[in-house]
Parts: sequence; C-alpha cells; structure tokens
Amino acid sequence: MAKHSVAGIAFENGKFFIGKRINKGQMANRWEFPGGKAEEGETDEVSLEREFEEEFGIKIKVGKQIANATFKHGDEERELYAYQIFFTPPENGYILTEHTDTDWATLQQIQNLNFVDSDRLLLAQLKDFFKL
Repeated sequence: MAKHSVAGIAFENGKFFIGKRINKGQMANRWEFPGGKAEEGETDEVSLEREFEEEFGIKIKVGKQIANATFKHGDEERELYAYQIFFTPPENGYILTEHTDTDWATLQQIQNLNFVDSDRLLLAQLKDFFKL
C-alpha cells in the first residue's frame, strides 16, 4: 500500500505560497508546497492543520482536494493529495521549523525554481484548477 502525503495549496493574487526546506535530508534546500505525511488515523484536513501549525506556527482552513499524484520515493510508492488552504499571514512573521524561507510565487516562477519533484507533478492540475 502506498504511503500518503498531503500538500497545502494557498493561492492569492496569482501566486502560490511556497517554503524552502532546511538543509537536511533528500529535499534539502528545495522549494515545495508545504505539507507532510499523514499520520495513522488522521484525516488529510487534520494532517494539514497539524503540519502548518508545526512548521509555520499558523492556523489554516482546509478547502477541497484540488490535485493528486503518485510518485516513487526511493523504492516506496507514495500518494500525494493537494488541498486548497486559506490563512492570514502572521503580522510578526512565520515560526519556521522545517523551512529557511517562505515566498509567494507565480506558476512561471515555480517552474524555474529548484522545486521538489513530487510537487512538480501537481503543477498541470493546479494550472487547470486556478485557470492559469
């Protein structure tokens, strides 16, 4: 059975919220749509709420699923589900625990970044969903 991951897609004014991973692990220093692995017994929505609280110190509202992909991570097959999310950026900045930076980027800018391969698989679906 494939492992299950989730990504939160915040989209405002033609730009997506992205985070740059810390310098650790296989995705070190790469940009991504934030999210993570769903823990056993968690719904996707609860998983995203937990991940954004842990990684950015913010509360989010999770909307509907808008994209999905299947990819290989080493020898393991993984399923990635992306959900539209909504939040208000904090006045005093994010509390970064798994990222060194955050940004808002257009689809064109994302295509030119060192972006995580699994999240790249979502781009065509996001382009269609947001009519870009």
